[in-house]
Amino acid sequence: MEHTTSESKLIGHVLDVVEYVAVGIEVLAVVFIVAGIIVATHSFVASRRGLRIDPAAAKSYRTRVGSALLLGLEILVAADVIRTVALDATLESVVVLGILVLIRTFLSWSLVVEIEERWPWQARRIAEAETEPEADT
Repeated sequence: MEHTTSESKLIGHVLDVVEYVAVGIEVLAVVFIVAGIIVATHSFVASRRGLRIDPAAAKSYRTRVGSALLLGLEILVAADVIRTVALDATLESVVVLGILVLIRTFLSWSLVVEIEERWPWQARRIAEAETEPEADT
């Protein structure tokens, strides 16, 4: 009997650690989103000249904020998977996880469409394809 009690205590501690890890991953996602928005906003405000908004700066801002949101969504999905698989592996929780993943996948897909300003099945614009490698260097 004592052996079973120590095993259940160990399992309880492991599950507590997994819960803390899941919460930590969620906090990390929020930090990435907030930091991405702050950095993008700072860069956008610093690039402003006068009262006019430069369209290139506005597009860059949208891209940076969208990228931060995408990264945050991906990390949040990972936290949900860890929490569901390790802590609450019931049919109901798996269905809820599936719905959350579908919603977050749709949001991610919408963000990619917004950032790239085209549908995934549309060809990239020639001007974008030619200038993109230069932006990386």
